[in-house]
Amino acid sequence: MLSETYDQVMRPSTFLKAHKIFRIEQFEAATGLSGSGRKTSLDYHRKRGHILPIRRGLYWVVPPGVEPDHCAVDPFLVAAHLSADAVLAYHSALELQGRAYSAFNEVQFVSHRRMQPFEFRGTRYRPLIVPPALLRADRVDFGVESIDRAGIAVQVTGLERTLVDALDRPDLCGGWEEVWRSLEMIEYLNLPAVCDYALALGNATTVAKTGWYLEVNRESLMVDERTLEKLRQRIPASPHYLARGSDEPSRYLSRWNLVVPCSLVERHWEEPE
Repeated sequence: MLSETYDQVMRPSTFLKAHKIFRIEQFEAATGLSGSGRKTSLDYHRKRGHILPIRRGLYWVVPPGVEPDHCAVDPFLVAAHLSADAVLAYHSALELQGRAYSAFNEVQFVSHRRMQPFEFRGTRYRPLIVPPALLRADRVDFGVESIDRAGIAVQVTGLERTLVDALDRPDLCGGWEEVWRSLEMIEYLNLPAVCDYALALGNATTVAKTGWYLEVNRESLMVDERTLEKLRQRIPASPHYLARGSDEPSRYLSRWNLVVPCSLVERHWEEPE
């Protein structure tokens, strides 16, 4: 998704001037260098403070006149380049889309590649595998869009997919209060896309959570009964708990077969009027 093609071989210094961040395969494709030649060139520029190694095979280009140790690094651009197919998702997508209630020091992305989490300059990078249901249906790009980040195209999940992902995995988004406060910043949704993605994940509980959220916010999001009924047809056959193991009071929502903590239903974090 972040692939580049080059019509002619360029000098390494020219390549660095044209990039903020790069993977080693991009450097090879542009310069024609590989093996010892590539290593010699990268070592030369690293020793002179032109590039900053982030992790194996990934480098940040240091602006002229800036010391590598004091060079600002954009965590979202780093995550977007950790794999050629990296897609920023979950809470990181909410942040990039300007809908996150809080800022995290963790950046999440999905990819086909299995990678280990790591930390760089106080930010944790958390790779996640593409949901299996999307792989099976060959719909890994469902709801993915490209946005500009400092002049670089970055792949990120759109609002419709991000909303469902947050409801599906609130643990990746800071818990239910953070999820709810963040999602309430969304003013408009393509409702058919929300339904299609929720159903594509193949998780009845996620479908029910999506339907319940839309029902609660049906006025602000202009949700029609037909949309809710489409989701209701795929809810769990038996009650499912949103917070298993919790000892706080819960409420059973029969329409969605969900058992939900009262603190979430009543939004205990909100100040009383």
